[in-house]
This record gives sequence, C-alpha cells and structure tokens, in this order.
Amino acid sequence: MSDRDIIIGIDAGTSVIKAVAFSTDGRQLGASAVKNRYTSGAGGAVTQNMDDTWADCATALRGLGDKIDGLAGRTAALAVTAQGDGTWLAGAGDRPVGDAWLWLDARAAGTTAQLAAQGSDAARFTATGTALNTCQMGAQMAHMHHHHPELLDRAEVALHCKDWLYLNLTGVRATDPSEASFTFGDFRKRQYSNLVIEALGLTSRRHLLPQIIDGTQTTHPLSAAAAEATGLLPGTPVSLGYVDMVMTALGAGVHTGTKGAACSTIGSTGVHMRAVRDDEVQLNGRSGYVICLPDDRMVTQVQTNMAATLNIDWALRMAADLMSETGHPHDYADLVARIDGWLERSEPGALLYQPYVSEAGERGPMVNPNARAGFIGLHAGHRFPDMIRAVVEGLGMAARDCYAAMGDMPRELRLTGGAARSGALRGILAATTGAPVRVSAREEAGAAGCAMMAAVAIGAYPDMKSCVAEWVTPLLGAPEAPSPALQHTYEALYPAYAEAREALTPVWDRLAGTRAPHTTQDAPKQATGGS
Repeated sequence: MSDRDIIIGIDAGTSVIKAVAFSTDGRQLGASAVKNRYTSGAGGAVTQNMDDTWADCATALRGLGDKIDGLAGRTAALAVTAQGDGTWLAGAGDRPVGDAWLWLDARAAGTTAQLAAQGSDAARFTATGTALNTCQMGAQMAHMHHHHPELLDRAEVALHCKDWLYLNLTGVRATDPSEASFTFGDFRKRQYSNLVIEALGLTSRRHLLPQIIDGTQTTHPLSAAAAEATGLLPGTPVSLGYVDMVMTALGAGVHTGTKGAACSTIGSTGVHMRAVRDDEVQLNGRSGYVICLPDDRMVTQVQTNMAATLNIDWALRMAADLMSETGHPHDYADLVARIDGWLERSEPGALLYQPYVSEAGERGPMVNPNARAGFIGLHAGHRFPDMIRAVVEGLGMAARDCYAAMGDMPRELRLTGGAARSGALRGILAATTGAPVRVSAREEAGAAGCAMMAAVAIGAYPDMKSCVAEWVTPLLGAPEAPSPALQHTYEALYPAYAEAREALTPVWDRLAGTRAPHTTQDAPKQATGGS
C-alpha cells in the first residue's frame, strides 16, 4: 500500500461539485470541478435532479484522473461530503423517487410553523439542539407526509445529498452522525430519537431512515459500477463524511484546541460556529444547530444565515441587468472585482441592510420563513457604492447577530468561503465581531475535512487531533486585527440592526399574507453552494 499516497475528498455543493486530491499528509495536489444545476419553481420549490448530481460527481472524479498521473492506483481512500439538509428519496433498485428537495426549498414553511408551535417541539429541540426550519429533511418529510404522501410511499430510504452519492459509490444506504442527530436524533448519543421522530409526526415513516455510520471508523469498498463510472479502482475504501458545514469548518480551523476560536464560512450561506464538548452546550432559545464533529464528545454550536453572498449576488445582478438594459451587456460576475473599490468610496455605517434575501426567509439567529431583506436609512444622496457597502456590512452584522445568540463574541475568528478572499470583507467581519480574523491557506476546506476523516479511517493518523495538527493548524494565516475606528462605528450600529430585525417581524408576517404564489425561471440563484 506504500504506493497509495492520495486521499480524494468530494465536496458536492449546491452549484459546484469538486473532487480534490490530497497527499496523505494533507498537501493539495489537484482539483476538478463540475457545475451542478438546480431548478426553481412554483410555491418556493427548489429541486435538483439526483441522477445528474451523481453523473456530475463521477465526471468530476474522472476529470481529477486527467490531472493526476496514476490517480486510480495511487488512491488510498476517498471521502464525500455535500450540501446539507434537503430530502433525497430513493426507492426500488436505489432509483430516485423524483428530484431532490434542496435546502433552499420553501414549500414546507407552513408545516414547519405548525410543528414548531406544538408543545412537543421543546423536547425535540432539547434532544437535537437544532431549531426546526424549512431547510431540514424532518420538516420536508412532514410536509410530504401530509401533502405529497405518494412520494414517501414510493420511497425505501430518505437520504441527504452526500448519502445519495455514497449510495452510488458503494451501494450502501447510510447517513452520518451529524445530519442524523440534528434532524432526527440526539446529539449527545449520536443516534436516532423516537421522541424527535414522533414530534415530527413521522413515526410511521421511521423505516425510511438509514443506518448511521461514522466515516472515521467505517468505510465501504467502491463498487464495480462506481469504479467504471469514475475511473477509480473497485474496492477502494470510501468514507462517508459529515455534513459540509462542519467539514468545511474542520478543514478551516474550528477545532484546533485554541480557546475562544470560532469559524465562519461566508459562502452562499453564512455559517458561524464554535467547537465545544457535548456536555458544554448551552441551548439558548430555539434557534441554531448543534452538529457533531468527527471527534469523541465534540460538537459545534452553529448559527446559520440562509443567505450571505447571495445578497451580494442579488445586488450585482440588479446592477448588471440595469446596465444591460442600456445596450451595454454586462454579466454580474464581471462586477465582483469592483466591490472593494466601491467600499473604499462609501461611508461606513451610513445605511442598514437586513440580509434576508432568501425566499426561505431566515434561520439564524431567529427562525422566520417570512423574513425579507431591505435597506433602512436611504436618502437621495446615497449612491450604488453606499448600497453595496450596506449589503456587505449586513453580512458582518448578521455574523455578530449569530455569535451573540451563542454567547460571547469570538476571541479569534477563522474565515473560509470564497468571500474571505476580500480584504475589505475581512476587515468588516473583524470590526463587527471585534475579533482578529485568520484565513486558512487551505483552498478546499470542505473536501479537506472529509478527506481527513478518511485519513483517520485508514490509519494514516491515530485520531482526528493528530490529523488536525498536520492538515490544519500550520495553514492558518497571521491574525488581522480589527480597525478600532470601524469597530467603534459598528458597535454603535449593531443595536439598531437588532432592533430593526425585531420591529420588522410583524411587517414581514403581514407581507407574507399578501404574496401570491409565483414561478421563477430555472436559473441559478447563487455563485457558490453549500447549506
């Protein structure tokens, strides 16, 4: 086995699937990416073709083989993580029942509100540590049970995206402790909970829940069919990773043993988390997640924004559309490079922006499917750079809002996600949280996180702590301290942001009652994927 010196990590986001090769000591050797597609439809539907997702994953792996000499013979193991939440139903012959319902799907909003209002939801929240929201498989399956029972009747197993890919890779129906626990289980026991399943009204559907396996301890061999599709060797060990949120955070530095450190992923969504022992979790209210880490007794406390860079994408698309209307076609992606310049030409804290642009509303630090984005404080003197700054500052305020719901502000903030490359955005996040920020040199943190699990599973490291010490800690960049002046500005601004969020709740609810169902075009809404 000495010639097997590569571990492959697969990270299947909402709009991009990546296959990344690492040396067994954590050096990134190459990557291959394939665009993933999803469809938006009436009533808040957002779906993805399951067969296409597997085909795209296989294409990404074959593409990696084109870049790495002798990849198949050199691969010691591969691991898979993917976008979280959502519902991927498979039936007879492991065939899809239909298109997967994604984490962006808003159809279960009414059912979610009804379940959350039940007296049994308090016990469900205590067990899972996770607020119920429209993203989750539990809410979506409950909605299907009442409104589309034929889907569940035809299903034999309910999977998440990574589980679906694992099934195609190995022929094994399984899920991992992270998604199983925060959706249907108890994070302390890392097992399903009958109490939780009953609270969701899904006792009669319990047979759809697959076995739970831990990818640091258990692998399954790559099937002959998957080997033919991917170009890898049959029998190669495959590890089922945890959900992409914690895999990305693990690869970016959420769990290095540094007291007070936290990690934020600023991608399509905003994911804010800190690592604690499972007996140190302090549940506050009914928001956020508790998600297991692939390390004994360790979990992450998490608050997530439904939309982070989705807000920036929306603003840039608006600008591009307007410019194109004048006869000068623009693609919104061409405007990304201008963001830092616009921020330099605008006044900090001049406007408030609530970054709730997702049609599914918000899930952190409050759960409200009716929450919507908006500017506060506009006057005739404001120009587009001011609005862009407010949008970016809104992401910083949302991060602070989420960490405030979990307790003290971080002492140090590790950043990952495409937006972390922006120096201006890093400065805003440092100033809004009051913490120095550090960015990992790790290019593909999500793929690295699940590859680390495979490294432990095959015995390359005795445990996750020793793997983190070599794969993660040395790649953390120098701390970037917050600007005192900017920090002072945001300290004064944040109370208004939080007050506006609370004051607008009845307005959002009233507006929700006036909205008519609509159909959107089958076009991507985001630049990078992940829950």
